Amino acid sequence: MTKEETYGLITFKSTNYALQGEEVFKDNNFTFKTIPTPRDVSTSCGLSLLFLLDDIDKVKELIDNGQISIDGIYRYTKSIKGSIAEKIL
Repeated sequence: MTKEETYGLITFKSTNYALQGEEVFKDNNFTFKTIPTPRDVSTSCGLSLLFLLDDIDKVKELIDNGQISIDGIYRYTKSIKGSIAEKIL
């Protein structure tokens, strides 16, 4: 990694919610990756969804419509120096 990369990161209260979120993302053709939840972000569920920050408005719409149940949304920046998570929602 040669530069900073910023993504959206969704955490969940349970693995079941994470798997449901994954299915909703697939059904809506989002570009995303399921990753282990960074321990500095949350310890509640072991899985999180990393997505393109450009899709944040669409993701919020899915949440508002009750299609996915989340613990939190973060702006997640990765660089060679480490990672930083800022809570958005």
